[in-house]
Parts: sequence; C-alpha cells; structure tokens
Amino acid sequence: MSSRVDIIKEGYSRWLSADTMAANGTSTLIRSNHMTVVFDTLSPWDRQLLTDRLSTFGVTPEDVNALVCSHTHTDHIGNLNLFTNCQHIVGDHVYKEDVFQLNAFQQKQTIDLSPDMQIVSTPGHTKDSISLVVKNVDKLGTIGICGDLFECEADLLDDNIWISAGSEDESLQRQNRRLMAGLCDYIIPGHGPMFRVKP
Repeated sequence: MSSRVDIIKEGYSRWLSADTMAANGTSTLIRSNHMTVVFDTLSPWDRQLLTDRLSTFGVTPEDVNALVCSHTHTDHIGNLNLFTNCQHIVGDHVYKEDVFQLNAFQQKQTIDLSPDMQIVSTPGHTKDSISLVVKNVDKLGTIGICGDLFECEADLLDDNIWISAGSEDESLQRQNRRLMAGLCDYIIPGHGPMFRVKP
C-alpha cells in the first residue's frame, strides 16, 4: 500500500523588521498502513482552519492515530488539545494524557510509527527537533517532513535564511540537513512549499 501525504496548510515566514517576524509552520497529514498522522498543528489562532482543512480530506481529529510535532515553538504546536485520542510525540518527548517518556531518542535516533513512517531525531534548530520520513509515497518516493530543520527551499543556497530564523546548534543542524537530504526524494520544510532534493 502506498503512503499519502497532504499539506494541510503551507507555512511561511518573513521578516517585518530587524526583530519581528511573521511566521506560521507547515501542517501535514500523512496516511499509511492504517495510520493517520498529523505533523505540526499550526498556531493557536488556526484551530478552526485546521479542523476545516482536515475535514476536506475526510479526517477528524478523533481519526488521528499519532500526533507528531517537530519542536515546541508555538507556530508548530498551537492545537495539541484537538488530538486527545492519540499519543503525542513533540520534540523528544512522547506522551499520552499524564504519562511522559522524556528524552525518547536518548537510546536510539529513530522511532518507527509504521513500516513506512519513521521519526528521526534531527536537532539543530532546537535541541529536541525531530523529522518524519515517509516512504512509498505514490509517484514521489520518500518524503521528509522536517519542521524548521529546513526553513524553505531557498535556504539550500543561502545558509543565512535558516541561521537567522534561529539555530541552537548550527553544526548539528548542518549535519542533520545532510542526513535528511540523503534519505529523502522530497522535503517538506517548516515555512515553504515542498521541494525536490537535488544532488
């Protein structure tokens, strides 16, 4: 069975002044092997938009088997409380209700959600950043959903874009950007359209 990846809402970011940015993270719906996953939940002001967009794909928050959020910045985790029927993987914490597994990636760098979906620890933008690798996507191959590991396609040629957006560890972020580019045919970045990985 092939996997399906749909963009719920494409993220964006732009500087308004030297110290003010307008931004919202990309939110993505993934369906594979009887799993329905939402990756990043937009900002708290997008609650209705998120549920409306999910319904256009025939999905309700109750249908979601796992919620994955790339890191804990507000534009990526604004609607966690919509998804109360499933486990949450937010950065390097895994939890459901009041039971938390802290530092979930301390022993290994990956968590398998299904045969075609694997969460990968990709720190750099934040120390606890994670990405999702989705294999067997119809006509596309393997897609990496990366949060702010990549801001947008333009940052492949201009490091200042991702560095100025904030990087807690630039060296580690460079390393994990190379890792994900090597694993994936396409990347869904935190703040822009999906792009094809080029050699």
